[in-house]
Amino acid sequence: MQPGAPALAISAGDTAWVLASAALVMLMLPGLALFYGGLVRSKNSLNTLAMSMAPLGIVSVQWVIVGYALAFGTGSSLVGGLQWAGFAGVGAVPNGDYAATIPHAAFAMFQVMFAAITVALISGAVVERMKFPTYLLFVLAWTTLIYDPLAHWVWGTGGWLRTLGALDFAGGTVVHISAGTSALVCAIMLGRRRDVGRATLVPHNVPFTVIGAGLLWFGWFGFNAGSALAANGLAGSAFVATHTAAAAAMTAWMLLDLVRTKRTTAVGMATGAVIGLVAITPAAGFVTPLAAVAVGAIGAAASYGAMQLRSRFSARLDDALDVFACHGVAGIVGALLTGVFATKAVNPAGADGLLAGNPGQLGVQAIAVVATMLFCGGVTAAIVVALKATVGLRVPLADELTGLDWSEHGEEAYRGGGLDDLSGGADVISGSVVIAQRTASMPKTVEGLSAA
Repeated sequence: MQPGAPALAISAGDTAWVLASAALVMLMLPGLALFYGGLVRSKNSLNTLAMSMAPLGIVSVQWVIVGYALAFGTGSSLVGGLQWAGFAGVGAVPNGDYAATIPHAAFAMFQVMFAAITVALISGAVVERMKFPTYLLFVLAWTTLIYDPLAHWVWGTGGWLRTLGALDFAGGTVVHISAGTSALVCAIMLGRRRDVGRATLVPHNVPFTVIGAGLLWFGWFGFNAGSALAANGLAGSAFVATHTAAAAAMTAWMLLDLVRTKRTTAVGMATGAVIGLVAITPAAGFVTPLAAVAVGAIGAAASYGAMQLRSRFSARLDDALDVFACHGVAGIVGALLTGVFATKAVNPAGADGLLAGNPGQLGVQAIAVVATMLFCGGVTAAIVVALKATVGLRVPLADELTGLDWSEHGEEAYRGGGLDDLSGGADVISGSVVIAQRTASMPKTVEGLSAA
């Protein structure tokens, strides 16, 4: 706030809504853990859950130390300054550059949940083969070098995409395109899982995935409607758009499945809903409910096609849980459709899109999409090269076959849970050998119980 400017008044209602929204977004991380965890094989389920949850710890600490300052501090057009490093000056007084009616600390904590879940999304592309310590280093490097500057570009004071006029209400570019693009790069550079093309890799717990999708849908109301940063009409509009797009996408996915395979699956329904939520994220605060239906349905169709295409190249591209098809493609579609359907009748602080007489907005959105993909793809590749040269990327083949739950964490989601889906012909470690290895490493009390 500039000297002499009127004092900013905190609204109890706005503050309560933003704090509740931050908690809703935090809930999305365990929701993502269940969504991803159900899709992998049982021997890798805990590792997958851990990959979704670990960023909540690492990114939150990084955010307080330096991340928030880099993302939202006043600096250049490319990255924020360090005046808020260590959360210096981030307290109970509002910051008028971002939210005039809530404490600065509330805004900062709402934003950290976005940072945490964004990098967690990438884990779906590298599950069942990446070293867990390497992944933790990747989380730290990626958040600092990619997420923080990109958030500044789009949302930070002076950020060049914000100045250009790019619209991203809740993270189409910052969250979904960035995560999807980086996931694709990681999948290519990490290489495919050993069992791809040799065995049938099916979800081990579909109920987990469906419950996870439900939690994501629930949390997304905080993600999108909370981005209004006030308990007002814009939050209500974003809430409606969010739900409507998810419902439209799930419906479209079911219809596509019925046409193509004559049946609809629970995994497909869950996936369709999440894709609708992804697609509407950049547009939620700028479009009408009818436009949200179109965004959700078009996003679902685009991602559905991308998944079918990716499956044809699975021998070379092993994006294990289709992160690029879900988040990258749907994020791109949503960002571009924002430039088509946006209208100031919904949000006077936004912009009109193509259908409201402003075709130039679509061009601005396209620039934001291309810039995000080039930046995230290039820096992600550099991070992966550095990690490969220093600490290594992949677990040994024997550990991959045994399962990362045991090899990386020394625990199992289910008693004996890794043995039922070991696969791979002559390279498979026999169940008796694995049992012997596990028993030898158990504490004596646990070993006695196992023998009993």
